[in-house]
Amino acid sequence: MPVTRPELEERETRLLAPHAQTSAATRGRAHPEEPPTWRTQFQRDRDRVIHSRAFRRLEYKTQVFLNGTGDHLRTRLTHTMEVAAISRNIARALRLNEDLVETIALAHDLGHSPFGHKGEFMLDRLMRDHGGFDHNRQSLRVVDALERKYPRFAGLNLSWEVREGLAKHDVGFEVPAGQAPFVHLQPSLEAQIANLADEVTYYSHDLDDGLESGLLDERRLLEDVEVWATAAAEVKRRFGRLPAESRRYYTIREIIDRQVTDVVLTTEARVAAAGVKTADEVRGCRRALASHSPERRRQNLQLRKYLYRNLYYHPEVAEPNRRAVKMLGELFQHFAKHPGEMPRADRARMGRDGLHRTVCDYLASMTDRFCIEEHHRLFGLHLGGFKPR
Repeated sequence: MPVTRPELEERETRLLAPHAQTSAATRGRAHPEEPPTWRTQFQRDRDRVIHSRAFRRLEYKTQVFLNGTGDHLRTRLTHTMEVAAISRNIARALRLNEDLVETIALAHDLGHSPFGHKGEFMLDRLMRDHGGFDHNRQSLRVVDALERKYPRFAGLNLSWEVREGLAKHDVGFEVPAGQAPFVHLQPSLEAQIANLADEVTYYSHDLDDGLESGLLDERRLLEDVEVWATAAAEVKRRFGRLPAESRRYYTIREIIDRQVTDVVLTTEARVAAAGVKTADEVRGCRRALASHSPERRRQNLQLRKYLYRNLYYHPEVAEPNRRAVKMLGELFQHFAKHPGEMPRADRARMGRDGLHRTVCDYLASMTDRFCIEEHHRLFGLHLGGFKPR
């Protein structure tokens, strides 16, 4: 017999930790819908995210290196998939809801602008007098309003718990209408895990991309980065001398394994110390329960500083991104003066959202490639011959 939603919900109740967020206990959706037959509510949410246009566009958005720089370098989409995989692994170990944590991970960057964090900073500066720009809030905006495929509502109508995970620590995240108020100082453990998995993923895999590009050097990492030196020593102890590609791969894998183990053990201890018995008791805690250990946080801070100094601010990364971000600024000014040149569906939101927010939404939705092509179409090649690929 096929497994139905009530049976899947019963499995969650029976197998998950008492402080996990079960799908049967969801606070629901802004627009009521018939429940799915063969999926839980969070499984339905995951599928809606994967089938969204915003998710597909992540393939052509920058992670660190400008999209199209190299075939083996990560994009925002491959980064997102890696975050989802690590999130599930941690959630499984802690007996949390894997479907919820995966859905939050898959949706967490839907609102990211083209050209990575530098593009985000540019849009925030341009929107300084109009509410600013933050990719976390924009991800929530994408799933609440900007995706348009359903006839009865805007957005994807995701469950409250997924939206909570995207809002992160926004103070104003609302309690669903008509439901009893509750103390909401932290998001669910699943949301906290997705946030930590993002950190684990981008630091370790940015190391990998930095080595692949030749901008980082293993010998310098051994000397300057404790996380790398410890993992490399363990790989050498276990496997001896390895070819360069295998050595790098196993070292990165060792870094991730150690990070995941640290999160699982530290979080387990903090949950036990807090004595939480329900998902809402987690939300009522004054501090997050999912965490790295203090020693791991210290090592990660050292790694973060090293990556900023030697990778993110490296001229071969920073200069193409700087030129690309300048394009973003010029497109913003152009469409603010000529809103009629935006697509009709985007223009239709101007009466409700205002000119500048509508232009910001349009630009934030662009892929790197489309943004470059639009600039080329409107302005030609006046940025140092920077051509779309």
